[in-house]
Amino acid sequence: MRLGRTKFAVFLLACSLACTVPQLLAKKKDKAAPGPDEQRRALHALNRLTFGPRPGDVQQVMAMGVDQWIDLQLHPQKIDDSALDVHLEPLRTLHMSTKELAEDFPDGQEINQVLNGKRSMPSDPARRAVFQVQLARQREKKDRKEEAARNAVAAAGPEKAGNASSETSKIAANAVPADAIAPADNSAMSGASAANTMSDAVDSGAANDAAMSAAAPPAKLTHEEEEQARQREEKLYTDLEVQKLPSLPPDERFKKVLSMSPAGQLAFADALRGGKAQDEFLDGMNPRQKETLLAMNNPGGVVTGELAQAKLLRAIYSQRQFEEVMTDFWFNHFNVFVDKGVDRLLLTSYERDVIRPHALGKFEDLLVATAKSPAMLYYLDNWLSVGPDSAKALGLPAHPGPYWNRYPPRNFAKRTSGLNENYGRELLELHTLSVNGGYSQRDVTEVARVFTGWTIEKPAEGGGFNFDLRMHEPGPKFVLGHRIKDKGEGEGLEVLHRLATSPQTAYFISLKLAERFVSDDPPPDLVDRMAKTFLKKKGDIREVLETLFHSPEFWDDATYRAKVKTPLEFVASAVRATGAEVDDALPLTRQLNNMGMPLYGAQPPTGYSMKAETWVSSSALLNRMNFALALTGSKIKGVKVDAAQVAGSSLPSSDATLTLSALEVNLLVGGVSKQTHDSIVAQIDATSRNDAPQKDSIAAPHKSADPARPPDVSTMAGLLLGSPEFQRR
Repeated sequence: MRLGRTKFAVFLLACSLACTVPQLLAKKKDKAAPGPDEQRRALHALNRLTFGPRPGDVQQVMAMGVDQWIDLQLHPQKIDDSALDVHLEPLRTLHMSTKELAEDFPDGQEINQVLNGKRSMPSDPARRAVFQVQLARQREKKDRKEEAARNAVAAAGPEKAGNASSETSKIAANAVPADAIAPADNSAMSGASAANTMSDAVDSGAANDAAMSAAAPPAKLTHEEEEQARQREEKLYTDLEVQKLPSLPPDERFKKVLSMSPAGQLAFADALRGGKAQDEFLDGMNPRQKETLLAMNNPGGVVTGELAQAKLLRAIYSQRQFEEVMTDFWFNHFNVFVDKGVDRLLLTSYERDVIRPHALGKFEDLLVATAKSPAMLYYLDNWLSVGPDSAKALGLPAHPGPYWNRYPPRNFAKRTSGLNENYGRELLELHTLSVNGGYSQRDVTEVARVFTGWTIEKPAEGGGFNFDLRMHEPGPKFVLGHRIKDKGEGEGLEVLHRLATSPQTAYFISLKLAERFVSDDPPPDLVDRMAKTFLKKKGDIREVLETLFHSPEFWDDATYRAKVKTPLEFVASAVRATGAEVDDALPLTRQLNNMGMPLYGAQPPTGYSMKAETWVSSSALLNRMNFALALTGSKIKGVKVDAAQVAGSSLPSSDATLTLSALEVNLLVGGVSKQTHDSIVAQIDATSRNDAPQKDSIAAPHKSADPARPPDVSTMAGLLLGSPEFQRR
């Protein structure tokens, strides 16, 4: 397939701008005079404390005063953020409790409980519809397995079939119902007499035709075949009904689906999977109706999808930008992987009730909240950790009789311990002291023993934290040279307090904050001062950050645009810079998947890296360029960008040079290198001549573009967003 010359020219320029890995990794010191002016300070503050400036933000910060603006962002409760509610209102799951999420969006465990008769179906019609479709899918899956087993037995032959296991034999027997092998007249004839009748008929030539007729009765469908035929017929009928539904009002559409049979709802759900038909069918419905219909195909996906959309919408629209930045920072520090079982349902509460309220508070409060969070307990398996000498491990009854302690059974045997060290290790290595924090493997084991009994009450049903004394390891423990007395749940709280007030923790947390807000290799003196504030102010995160933001290192010229944006920061900043309107954030979340940073998708406890080396490569930067061009070209579904408005509606539409200059000022506040500027100018000239650029065209003298040809504003804006300057913050 041949590209048009203009598209090919844009592609070459995109490559030349995107494939600047050394330029991004090796930050050159800015040659500007020491002591940045107010505009430069405002832009630096916006790049570090927000997800990037929006049109007019630099001027607003300058008018308020940079220091006053930073102080306001450090106290988000003073900022009116009600405008954000309009964007989050359709995402109903954000405000639901975990118990409500489990009821409306059941996982496989909940479905199996209903399938096995351990739980009743919900009475609410909407919830019931979700369960019915999931149950139908489970039964289909079970039927396919049984059919495969029967086919395997049939293919093995009579001899091997005779040696099959009893379970397989039962399945094979079910595959050949009695009515399928009975005589045509349905008389009660045993298998042996039928065989004798056939033998006699064969021996007597006169009766041969009659015997053959009896041996080969008319074909009769098995029960399974009849069921499959019925399902095909019902699916065909449902497909016809579904085609009529879009013409009905939204409420009527929804009621029709709820009134379908389970098989019909399954056929409807299959027909609703993605695409234009889905959008048309859901159009006009309220949030709960949409969620119910989408949950028929993927209950957990509705919850995680809305959570991811909310993260992007907050990053784009929230006035409390620094609170969003810190919420993202702490979630990454205390990472939980979204695809670990029921964590799909637990993450909404984890971010809303654990991370966000403590993002600028005391570190110890945040540490305790994460330790007790069902999401963290489930992710690192601590909810299953049982002490080796606990009552549960020993098999002691929950309510022993009066003679148990005096006369225990003689044959009583100790059971397996079930001690899990995952949380103990990550608590020391990633959450507090760091990998070089001076602890040993024995400390890891002792911490694991301390946190036995920290569990969850029915996690699949949305239960909360529970301390189970029967799972807890009795006796004293020794952690980091300190004796921890036997006091149940209090042992864990004591360990968390010691870790939260440790000098090693103070330094490690200060280092990570400096890496996020200053540079990948922050000055040690700055980290030391932050750590001293951490200890003096008893882990007050806001106080530590004030030390950072008022430091000369933060404002040093060497830190200006010294950080490479992560994919999340890049996407959010690009949308903010263009003033785009986001009607549907889901396509933006898919863009992050393509860039290697699915939201809540970091599987290891380390979370995502904040350092440039992880995100800078030729292919990664080209993906960013492709996104930037798609964004400014309004080719991302659900996102509207007016590139001409970004350039300035008062500019002459035919003046490419003025248009580019305006875009440079509006998107990058004029901070564009000569190389980037000349590359885009060359592209303007090449496009105006309707010719692809030559090898030396980037360095060629600037020739005025054809005044009769309007400039490609969206392409210019996209190339600027994909430039090395915009990649940095």
